[in-house]
Amino acid sequence: MPRLIHLNGPTGVGKSTIAARYASEHPRTLNLDADEIVRLVGGWREDFYGAVDLVRPLALSMAATHLASGHDVVMPQLIMRHTERDRFAAAAASAGGTYTEFVLLAPAEVAVGRYRERTHHIDHVVEALGAERIIHDSHARIEDYLTTGTEVIEASGSVEHTYATLLARLASAGLR
Repeated sequence: MPRLIHLNGPTGVGKSTIAARYASEHPRTLNLDADEIVRLVGGWREDFYGAVDLVRPLALSMAATHLASGHDVVMPQLIMRHTERDRFAAAAASAGGTYTEFVLLAPAEVAVGRYRERTHHIDHVVEALGAERIIHDSHARIEDYLTTGTEVIEASGSVEHTYATLLARLASAGLR
């Protein structure tokens, strides 16, 4: 059964890095990085959140289409509302797939440090919005978002460790 593997977490925690690694090691898996799709929308630099609102329904359709073809989707995407999570879970189910969410967490200062070391096309937007404040705010909000049963992966160590933990969690759930 195809799976939608959602990697959630604050900016700078490593979601995109882990998703790219997973997709590269799992043929035919779609790396559905919405930040990559956002930049295809005209005016996204001036209205990032407006572009994100346009992209979310596209991401739902892309995920469902790919899952319906019998292939997995890995989606690195920060969401902080259960209604958004429920929409992705429903899209997976409608395509005959399953939905599994993993929240990658590291202390806010670790995420800020990683953000400062990276080069990403949305970084200018994050800077304009007050980078460190946004990262700290998203970190606090994602902790409020966590519910009983949410799979949390400690991501303050190396990429290798975080990736190995993801694979182990998928295997223990019979999803690898």
